[in-house]
Amino acid sequence: MTGPAGPPGEPGYRLYGDLAPWWPLISPPAQYREEAARLAAVLRSAAGDGPQTVLDLGCGGGHLAAHLKTAMTMTLVDLSPQMLAVSRALNPDCEHHRGDMRTIRLGRRFDAVLVHDAVDYMITEPDLRAVIATAYAHCRPGGLAVFAPDYTAETFRPGAGAGGGSDQAGRQASFRSWSADPDPADPWIQADYEFTLRAADGRTEVVRESHRLAAFPRATWARLLAGAGFTAGQDPPAGEPPAGAGPGQLFLGWRPA
Repeated sequence: MTGPAGPPGEPGYRLYGDLAPWWPLISPPAQYREEAARLAAVLRSAAGDGPQTVLDLGCGGGHLAAHLKTAMTMTLVDLSPQMLAVSRALNPDCEHHRGDMRTIRLGRRFDAVLVHDAVDYMITEPDLRAVIATAYAHCRPGGLAVFAPDYTAETFRPGAGAGGGSDQAGRQASFRSWSADPDPADPWIQADYEFTLRAADGRTEVVRESHRLAAFPRATWARLLAGAGFTAGQDPPAGEPPAGAGPGQLFLGWRPA
């Protein structure tokens, strides 16, 4: 993960509200280049010549899309209007829609659906099931859905992170994060963030907030993907990460042709 987790499945976090204009400094777009390349390789290898159209659910500030759009047509969805404004500034050539990834229906289908770390905010099984159903509804027959959560129950380890950047206007932003699992019996973990935001005039603000993020077992992912109608269809099977494909918890599902 290159920065704090992606856009929330529910409103309330300042990071995706009034702090959204700081997102390009907190988690700079250039840091997404390598991960975007890995995801593009997954899409190409799993879908022959690669998808022409991709729906990005929970696009956040559009940092992944900024790299993926060179090879495919991206349609971007996010719940936060502030984050969509950031993405529109970065990706004016992409189609944007405000909506909840659990319920949005655009009335058309795509070659592939991508759900990146915004899915981490689906901390209940019904919410995760709803997101998977949204992905299925927007996949064309034979289409592919790619889910890239930051955590599963098997891979989560408590830890810390940091990052940040600056812009030509003289603004600077940095973050520190700490993650822990307060109760291993439930499917979520806690991530605590500290953001230090320095305006061009030198004024500095420190913001702290805690986020709840999902860490479902792989078996839950596999069961919900199958329950939605997705099938493995190809090697690697749905619910298992393809070798060398990037995130250690990458889940693929194909809509039957």
